[in-house]
Amino acid sequence: MSLESRSAPRETADAHLRRSLSSEIGRALPRVRLRLWLESGEELYFGLGRAQLLLAVDRLGSLRQAAASLGMSYRAAWGKLQQSERALGRKLVENRGSRHDGVELTPEGRALARLFQQWFEAVELEARDLAEQIFPFRARCFGESAQVCSVESGTVSES
Repeated sequence: MSLESRSAPRETADAHLRRSLSSEIGRALPRVRLRLWLESGEELYFGLGRAQLLLAVDRLGSLRQAAASLGMSYRAAWGKLQQSERALGRKLVENRGSRHDGVELTPEGRALARLFQQWFEAVELEARDLAEQIFPFRARCFGESAQVCSVESGTVSES
């Protein structure tokens, strides 16, 4: 049996599945979900959760408030930051003054959180675009509302 004759039935099955899915999924856009992190061996350097934690610290000025806003304990948040600081060999947060004055991001912590977020969003958009090429329906990124599926440069207008 030639390679062409073996692949032809699969293409037909794929086409059938595409038609079936496109008619069933039209009412709700599926979301692309990714888990990305940086690691070395078994040691986690940094991931989306830690980037979100740092951005919350930057916004709120308090590790305790940042942890609570993300649904985690202070102890868990502090442990995750310490683990990343050890792995990276640099401080990500520092005390503002006395212990009760809160914390702020170091320049390295701020840059790392923003760069990771940019990288994650770029990978997520590529994954969404690829999903839309492969599957018979549109997809959206995790943080997108059902109405927003792409961002393009140009003039903004109401529709």
